[in-house]
Amino acid sequence: MFKHQQPFSGFSVDDAEKAKEFYSAILGLEVIEVPDMQGILKLKLSADSHILIYPKPNHIPATFTILNFPVHDINDAAAALTQLGVKFLIYDEPGFKTDDQGIFHGGGPKIAWFTDPAGNIISILEQND
Repeated sequence: MFKHQQPFSGFSVDDAEKAKEFYSAILGLEVIEVPDMQGILKLKLSADSHILIYPKPNHIPATFTILNFPVHDINDAAAALTQLGVKFLIYDEPGFKTDDQGIFHGGGPKIAWFTDPAGNIISILEQND
């Protein structure tokens, strides 16, 4: 039987300091520098859950959503993030269009995408539970 401890995910960035500033100051998450591992960060999601962020010299941004943030009101969340300097991605493709705020209303939860300083894609999505 495969035995493991608490699993976690990770993703790369091209600049750990910019990532630390963005995830802590803009998104309000706790970012912990890993001792003795220069540039390695832990993005704390909950008491027992984190994501590892690591610098990679030849970093290529993810072409898919790496992190999703559920919110109660997507319009309020988008407005708050916009005031902090976040720019939402605008899609205008057949069958896949966002509004001028970058919010997709085409089925399922309302969702909007933006990128971190390394170009990795992140979303906010409306969930009312």
